[in-house]
Amino acid sequence: MRRRRGQVWCTSTVPLSESLDFWHDAVLATLVGMDISAEGGTYVGTMRVDHIGDLQLSTVECDPGVVHRSPRFIARGDGRDVFAAVLTRGLAQVEQDGRSTEMRPGDVVFFETVRPFLTRFPQRFQLKIFAVPRDLLGLPDADLSKITARSLRPAAGLGAVLSPFMSRLADTSESYAQPVADQLADTAVHLLAAAAAQQLGDEPSSLPGADRVLLLRIHRYIRWHLSDPELSPETIARAHHISVRYVHRLFEAEGTTVSRWVRALRMQECRRELTDAAARSVSVGSVARRWGFTSTSHFGRAFRREYGTSPTEWLHDERGRRPVEEER
Repeated sequence: MRRRRGQVWCTSTVPLSESLDFWHDAVLATLVGMDISAEGGTYVGTMRVDHIGDLQLSTVECDPGVVHRSPRFIARGDGRDVFAAVLTRGLAQVEQDGRSTEMRPGDVVFFETVRPFLTRFPQRFQLKIFAVPRDLLGLPDADLSKITARSLRPAAGLGAVLSPFMSRLADTSESYAQPVADQLADTAVHLLAAAAAQQLGDEPSSLPGADRVLLLRIHRYIRWHLSDPELSPETIARAHHISVRYVHRLFEAEGTTVSRWVRALRMQECRRELTDAAARSVSVGSVARRWGFTSTSHFGRAFRREYGTSPTEWLHDERGRRPVEEER
């Protein structure tokens, strides 16, 4: 499935007198229906929306105001997702399910869209909102009602991992190719599920998913260091302050090995680059080295095992197909 690329909504595209109505329509079209009030009846806001995997990511930067998800909007039936939001600038006061919390920069808060909530923004703010299909969190409605309006602070623990990850992913979402975007979306969902479980009262060290969260951190580390030919179970273990044996155990629980997982990722990136580069001159050896293979012959054998053809033949076939595709 092709990725839907980003969309931007900005009040500067309409007269100031129409800005608040425009913003109401933009929020209704991209998030859910909400009442939005602001001093003076005008509003200055920008919203960028992107999709990765099953997630919608929305970055909103707006004037001070009050946002109310009221029963009249809930009755429309548009509350299909749970929102997880990280505040990156400003302050917010959130109320839902009989609780109230203050959001400060870096805090993460869950919003349930099938029940009313109220959020006050006393100053201009930036909020990054992840719309998560509720079934992906694996929580019954009774538990979802317990995690709203509770700030997860970024100072330590899971919040220290989740907050910067969400913020950075929202900022860079458009830069990822489909396979990487899907993997990052999965990582985000698992981290949010772990955060939700923690909000329900479990200690991070005793969470059933604690190993899973660590494994996802290792997955991210591997992706960031995929081009390093020295990447190994030893370097991974050292970077995460755990034993090599523990690294192997984490991957065994997933039915794979470290080397197999790294090799599969490298092969995907090499194939993608060879496909993208089919219209221009490219060296198979340079592609292999760029993704951590130290030997062109080793890369060739691995590529043939994985895809049933050599990288040179793959590149030749892609070049043969390219004129036909461009004519279409």
